[in-house]
This record gives sequence, structure tokens and C-alpha cells, in this order.
Amino acid sequence: MDVKTFPVTHTEEEWRKILDPEQYRIMRGHGTEPAGSCALNYEKRAGVFSCAGCDQKLFASHGKFESGTGWPSFNDPLPGAVETSEDRSYGMRRTECHCSRCGSHLGHVFPDGPPPTGLRYCINGVAMNFTPE
Repeated sequence: MDVKTFPVTHTEEEWRKILDPEQYRIMRGHGTEPAGSCALNYEKRAGVFSCAGCDQKLFASHGKFESGTGWPSFNDPLPGAVETSEDRSYGMRRTECHCSRCGSHLGHVFPDGPPPTGLRYCINGVAMNFTPE
């Protein structure tokens, strides 16, 4: 099996210094934050959401929408910012999304979003930072 090498890499010890314990659990351990627990779910200002692990810009605020799920949801990432892979954990078959620059787990993408893409990128808020315009 091929293992992808990302442009930004760190040892696990370095990741633990960069990320707080909750971010590490989610971003490096493929975890999930509790629904409705992150303030970024409620962020409505114009700006950009970036990876908490490497600061790569991931999503523009104009693509954010209220999905009612309790997690920040977007219909399209910025070009080249997010990659996907198959996730078969917990007896389900889902599409995981991760940062294309550092490989950190962000969340999952589902085919039940609004037009124009019909996609819902359901992202853990602690995996992102927000920079207002």
C-alpha cells in the first residue's frame, strides 16, 4: 500500500506540540468533536477558514451553509486544498476529507448538500482557524 507524503510533515511529538489535545485527537487520530460544540459552526462573517495544523486556506465563507448537523458545513473547498479518501470505520462507508498540505483529518463529505455542488463538507470546527476579511 502506498503512503502519501504531504508537503508539511511532523513527528507525532511535534504534532502534539503544535495542536492542543482535542485538535490532536481529531486531526491526527481521525476523531470527531461533539455536534454544536465549536464556535466556528456559528461563524457568519466573510473570511477564510484554514487548517489548524498548517494554516492552508481550506474554505471561503461564501461556501458555508447551515446544515443543521452541528458542524460547520461547506459546499466546496478552495481549489486543491482538500483531498479525500475512503473511510470504512465504525461499520460505515464514508468519504473522509483531509488537508492536502499536511494530511490532517478535517471531517467527511456527503452527497446531500445544496446546489451548485450537491456536496456537504462536514468539517470539525477545531480542525480550522478563521480569518475575517
